[in-house]
Parts: sequence; structure tokens; C-alpha cells
Amino acid sequence: MPAKPQFDEKNSALLKESFRTSLPLPSLLDPGFEEALRHVLSASGSMVRPRMVLRLSAAYDLDLESAHNVAIALEYFHTASLIFDDLPCMDNALQRRGVPCVHIEFDESTAILTALALINRAYALIWRAIAVCPRNVQPHVMTYIEKRLGVDGLLNGQSLDLRYSTLPHTRETTERIALGKTVSLIRLTLVVPAMLGGAPAREIQLLERVAVCWGLAYQAIDDLKDVLQSATETGKTSARDDLLDRPNIASAIGICAAVERLERLLHIGDLTLRRLLVRRPALSFLSKLRSDLEAELRQVTDVACEMAEEAFTREPS
Repeated sequence: MPAKPQFDEKNSALLKESFRTSLPLPSLLDPGFEEALRHVLSASGSMVRPRMVLRLSAAYDLDLESAHNVAIALEYFHTASLIFDDLPCMDNALQRRGVPCVHIEFDESTAILTALALINRAYALIWRAIAVCPRNVQPHVMTYIEKRLGVDGLLNGQSLDLRYSTLPHTRETTERIALGKTVSLIRLTLVVPAMLGGAPAREIQLLERVAVCWGLAYQAIDDLKDVLQSATETGKTSARDDLLDRPNIASAIGICAAVERLERLLHIGDLTLRRLLVRRPALSFLSKLRSDLEAELRQVTDVACEMAEEAFTREPS
């Protein structure tokens, strides 16, 4: 029987090492290109998505090799999207994951090639996992991945993001963009391992709902951080949304309304998660991710309260 994926601290370190080594660098690679790839591969980030993929894979009896291939593939897709997002023609960011963005450390053309290299390798890895899953599942997984990453998902979300200045700055518009950009990758993280493991349609549906609620909540937290925190605290360039007139739920509807919306999303996600855990108790680890979102929410709301108090004390009596 194939080894089932497990999760512990050793596996977490292994995932970071896999992120660094799963894109082979040939000996005749252009030195500048190689340096840029090593720059990206050495800054793996928190690896939250890969760790989640391993745990979901274990819950659905996916073999260890397939689980690792999916985990690293999705993180490569995610990292490539960040490289594109940071480019001068998009968000023109300076810092990502605590280090200079690829286009800052090298140049724009090298950054684009680096992102494409990650995408190319990600498809190769994920196709390996699809190739060994049941044949009746394969076309559904491939279609799902194409929709989340293609013109129905991530690409359309990015396009709307770039045109946000011409669109109504409403909650609906802002969340539509988040559904394309942020939620697409979270849906892949929660749903693809379950699909590969033959999850029933009802469980796929519930995982989809959880992914949407948590994805929008995660984006709302990120938006609040952009407004309330510094680059030192977030590890990336902050206050870019306001400067570039990009979607930010806190800017669109106000900080208090954004926090209320965030809490509503978490509540809906909680109801959905309870239904899911009744059907699949092995997914109980998802409650930890829910707790992490709650902790981040409390952190940003504490900052908002402190700022409000400071503004109040500065007001003339």
C-alpha cells in the first residue's frame, strides 16, 4: 500500500526543502536566470498551503508522492502569481516574504521568466498526481484546475484588479476580484486533494464553500493589514492598494464594516465546516486554520482600536 502523507515538524521542513529542490536547475542555465530562481526558491514563505494539502491528502488516502507533488505545485503557482503581482506594471511592490521582489533584485524580464519557470514546473508536478488517480476523476480535476487558474479564475481576477480604478468601489466589485485572485488558489488547496482522493460530491461542495468564505476572509485580513500595518510587520510593501487605487475591502466600505464582513464570513464558514466534519471527521484539523484566521482578525482589530483611540486623544477638546 502506498505511504499515506502525515504531518509533523519534520514534514514541514521537508516541504520547505522540496520547494527549494523540486525545480531542477540544469548546469548550462544562464547564470543570471539561475540566481533569480535560487532567490525565489530560497524564500518559501510560511508554506501554509502545502501543509494543508498534505493534511487533506491524508484525510482522503492520497499517496505520499502525489500529495507532495500537488503541495509543491500549488505553492509554485502561488509564488508565480506573487511575482507577477509585484511587477511595476501591476502593483509595483518592493518587498515580498521579507526580501526584495524579484524585479527589484534582478530585472523585470528575469522576474517574468522566473514566474513562467515556476508555472511550467507546477503543471509537470500536478500532472504526475493526476496521472495516477482514477481515470474517471482525471478530466474533472484537470477542468477544475484550468478554471481556477485560467480566464474564469485567477487571470480574470488579476485583470479586474488592474482595472479597478474604472470600476465601482463597492463590496461586490472588491469581493468579485478577490474570488478570482485569492480564493481561486485556496479553492485549489482545499478541493484538489479531495478530488484526487475520490471525495463524494457533497464533500467537494462543502469544501468549496469553506474555501470561498475563508478565502474572502483571508483577503479582508490582508486588506486591513495593508491599511493598518507597516511593511516590517507584514513582510511586504504596505499601503500599495490606496496608492495604486487597487481593491481593498477596508478602503471600499470602511474599517469597521470590513471587520463586520470578515466576522460574517467566518460565521458562515463555521456552519459549513460543522456539516463537513460530520461527514469527514478526519478533516478536524481545519479547525486550527479557522483559529488562525480568528487570531489574525483579533490582531488587526486591536491595531484598528489603538489607531482610533490615538485619533480620539489628538482631537482638540
